[in-house]
Amino acid sequence: MTDDTDGDRARLNTDIVLTAMRELFTEKDLTALDRHWAEPYVQHSPGMPGGLETLRTVEPGLEGFSWEPQRVAAQGDLVFTHSVVHGWAPDPVVIVDVFRLENGRIVEHWDVVQDLVPPEATASGTPMV
Repeated sequence: MTDDTDGDRARLNTDIVLTAMRELFTEKDLTALDRHWAEPYVQHSPGMPGGLETLRTVEPGLEGFSWEPQRVAAQGDLVFTHSVVHGWAPDPVVIVDVFRLENGRIVEHWDVVQDLVPPEATASGTPMV
């Protein structure tokens, strides 16, 4: 069982992540990196090096990028998002992102990326998101 302090921190961290991602990827505001991320920024995604300079370089080149979170969960300093993403790959993908925050700033990131498959093409017939 978590106490109110843990729940408050999780809610605050969720708000920070949602705001940070919206400002950076929807509004294309690179200054969001200065407000919501901090170095050393540890990146666990296998195709991207760590550090905020990578995000500064990658974001402007994302044509047609959209990040559409479908589910969000948080526990303490971790925020998890389950999203549909367009423009990261040639076709839409489903991404589960895990963000770790420290002192109100994003300092670490993991992700799992899958091609978006329509429900009728899944073994169970259920949607991925």
